[in-house]
Amino acid sequence: MLCIDDLSGLDPRYAPVEYLVREAAQQWERDEAMALRRAVFCIEQGIFARDDRDAIDGHAQLLVAMSCNGGMPEQVVGTVRIHRGEAAGEWWGSRLAVHPAFRSQGHLGATLIRLAVSRANAQGCDKFFAQVQMQNVPLFQKLGWQLLEESAVHGRPHARMQAGLAFYPPCHDPLSGFVTRAKVLS
Repeated sequence: MLCIDDLSGLDPRYAPVEYLVREAAQQWERDEAMALRRAVFCIEQGIFARDDRDAIDGHAQLLVAMSCNGGMPEQVVGTVRIHRGEAAGEWWGSRLAVHPAFRSQGHLGATLIRLAVSRANAQGCDKFFAQVQMQNVPLFQKLGWQLLEESAVHGRPHARMQAGLAFYPPCHDPLSGFVTRAKVLS
């Protein structure tokens, strides 16, 4: 498994060619997704002291982006969770995290966002929201999201945003998910 504070395990000669983005199906996928969230939100960003888990994790759907080797998922390199909101038809996405070594590969954040909204859309979503860190607002706007209001979450500037559902056709098969290819470096 990759760690934020120790990237020595990465072989610079090897770069995955494709990534599978789907709902976490196996325990190792869930374990690696939670470890990645801890690494990003606790170690890298310092938002949480020890762990970022909360009550939402008990009922949220966990989505993962996995690097593939020979077409087989190898390691979790990105994650996001989705869950129903309090109002009927309302859904939320949160805890979007991509390993730093893979942030420039394969549009992983955008693909995780696409699957998150498409999965919720397939499950009766009428409105999809997220609290987005301000530096990520331009990405979400490119993906058809509207900024509703600025706020502070855990002492950091955020924007409450809403997805344009027309950009996200329903995805009824969460285990097949999406495949995205790595960027070609020239």
